[in-house]
Amino acid sequence: MTAKLSLFASGNGSNFEAIQQAIVEKRLDAYIAVLVTDQPDCYAVERARKHNIDIFAFSAKTYSSKETYETEIVKLLKDKGVELIVLAGYMRIVGNVLMETFPDRIINIHPSLLPAFPGLHAINQAYQYGVKVFGITIHHVDAGIDTGKIIEQDAFRIEGGETIEEVEEKIHQLEHKRYPETIQKIIHTTLCKKK
Repeated sequence: MTAKLSLFASGNGSNFEAIQQAIVEKRLDAYIAVLVTDQPDCYAVERARKHNIDIFAFSAKTYSSKETYETEIVKLLKDKGVELIVLAGYMRIVGNVLMETFPDRIINIHPSLLPAFPGLHAINQAYQYGVKVFGITIHHVDAGIDTGKIIEQDAFRIEGGETIEEVEEKIHQLEHKRYPETIQKIIHTTLCKKK
């Protein structure tokens, strides 16, 4: 089966690019039906344009509430037949409207080994704390911040002496490898069963 994804991003979109590359290389049985972004000028939009992927860009402050813009997003995703929402650097908390419409079908990637270092600036927090094992977590999205059920984790050890930039680069490499692999696993173990 070919799953219909919607990617949500707010920034550079490097995970968006990694997922799209996995699709092009046929390592991921999916296609991106639409990019949803709350930052119309972010680089993820340029990446989507380059691949001729539909874009829904919105500014939250033009809506009366989170429920209002999420209701509009839900209608769009339903119209496009989206089966899985993949957060890829989306910097807004997902609300009830999306979660109730797509139960257990919204996933996120976080640059730490949750439950350690949730929220913003996780790599910097871990680096300042002096951890020796860094990693990533792919998890379901729930009402909390990075508190959803863990799907997958991966880690690497540092020797000490690496710069934070070197650690960040290793984390991004890990994300770009593991996120598409995990999405592929979800498609074939979870989405296929619901069809």
